[in-house]
Amino acid sequence: MKLLFEQFIEASNENEDKMAIYCDGESKSYKEMRTFVCKYANYLSSRGVKRGDIIGIPLNNSIESVGLIMAVTALGAGLAPVNPTLNSKDLDIAFKAANVKHIIARRSFYKEVLKENNNFLLDYDGLKLCLDGDVEELEIDNQAAYNQEINKTNKVIIHSFKEVLEMREDLPKLDNITGEETFILTLTSGSTGNPKPIILSQNNKNIRAKAHIEMYELTKNDKILAATPLYHSLAQRLVIMPLILGATAVVLPRFTPKLWLDLIRKLEVTFSIAVSAQLAQVLKELKQAEDKSCPSLRLLVSSSALLDFEVKKELVKFLQCEFHEMYGTSECSTVTDINLKEAGHKLNSVGRPLKGVDIKILSDENEELPLGEIGEIAVKTPLICEGYLNQEEAFKKACYKGYFKTGDLGKLDTEGFLTFSGRKKEIIITGGVNVYPKDIEDKVIKLEEVLEVAAFPYKDVRLGEIVALAVVTKAKEKEITKKIRLFCAKNLADFQQPHKIFILDSLPKNSMGKLVKSKLNDWVKDNKEIEK
Repeated sequence: MKLLFEQFIEASNENEDKMAIYCDGESKSYKEMRTFVCKYANYLSSRGVKRGDIIGIPLNNSIESVGLIMAVTALGAGLAPVNPTLNSKDLDIAFKAANVKHIIARRSFYKEVLKENNNFLLDYDGLKLCLDGDVEELEIDNQAAYNQEINKTNKVIIHSFKEVLEMREDLPKLDNITGEETFILTLTSGSTGNPKPIILSQNNKNIRAKAHIEMYELTKNDKILAATPLYHSLAQRLVIMPLILGATAVVLPRFTPKLWLDLIRKLEVTFSIAVSAQLAQVLKELKQAEDKSCPSLRLLVSSSALLDFEVKKELVKFLQCEFHEMYGTSECSTVTDINLKEAGHKLNSVGRPLKGVDIKILSDENEELPLGEIGEIAVKTPLICEGYLNQEEAFKKACYKGYFKTGDLGKLDTEGFLTFSGRKKEIIITGGVNVYPKDIEDKVIKLEEVLEVAAFPYKDVRLGEIVALAVVTKAKEKEITKKIRLFCAKNLADFQQPHKIFILDSLPKNSMGKLVKSKLNDWVKDNKEIEK
């Protein structure tokens, strides 16, 4: 299998004058991008970055970030991309879990982490590179700095990105690079507590990219939009695919529905994968816009959390392009896919398994359940990751007879369609009865006044847990809790009835706009307006 870097160079040589990438008003041709990536790789090598090293980077959406992703493929080095907004404590936890040696970041990052923790950089003895402008040597007022081999003057040197641009542009030598080296470490728990760095080799990312190229019939003529943060695997895939195809990568620096639509129209984007939270905002924007068309868009895919059923139905009507929904995990990549325009009565499922993927539904005792019964979704796939870094037992525990247990709940029907039923750890066990939050949410969201809803377990002395609802309404209304209760009484079973209802301004979400249910109990205490 050719390395990603080799494929990128081939695509560059064949398409020198074609636009390789566009981001925030700037673009590079394939010739310019090849030069930039080669300079970057040669610079990193000259500064001691070698095969197997891990670079920690608070990754923003930019051409420089994409250049780094491609440059490390020439070195056999790896990246541990993290959210740039994490504080120094959480960054330190993430970087140590990922065995980070080198750090590449923006000036604001270095200033901020040193303000929070003056010793932060002392534990990372490799290269420190600043992506924007010159950075003077930053004083570290701590005796520990003398222990660093790189500098004995009680200073940590942060190198300027100008050094990269002044580097030679010849092709780096791919000495002993096999593709089995760790390429990306994805941190599963948001880099707090005890993160699990998912190991993705270059070959794994290569196979994943090719699987999606084949599935969605992508070619060098496509313009592929990445609108999610590059520190997530989805956006990484959306920039790798075009750059090995000879297509054009379009990177959104930050997401707003208007920017998303404007960029698709301006650059004639043909393909994108967006997360469900983004598509809900896009639908709202389309409803208000005079121009509801995106004529260039050939295929759009919804990813991450399950797209709300009503949003799904409306988007199917609005969009003239082919519209799919996929289900997967960071460990497994994409597991199922469905063409929503052809789904018919299967619109509420997440589709059938991809080629080469097998799904079982398991009980708590790891027994395979009959069709139609809800259990844990377990997946066997050639796209599986290499494991969790330094946490072999945790990964082994998550696997059973070659199947990865996702922690998600679902059921299979007689035609092989998978229905997603929520997260296993989010089940509400009230009086010994299992209650599935999604069953409640799917009903309550149909109430006209409700904008967002989340069902979650709330501690109770008598029953252990009770059903609670966190609700965001479209407008302030005095009698809303009464309306919700009456609606639930008519549409839900007795054991599904909410005992507590919290009316909120918003729900806790991560940077991808995905609901973080684990924070709901604290969230309602801090933000509640009405509790009944």
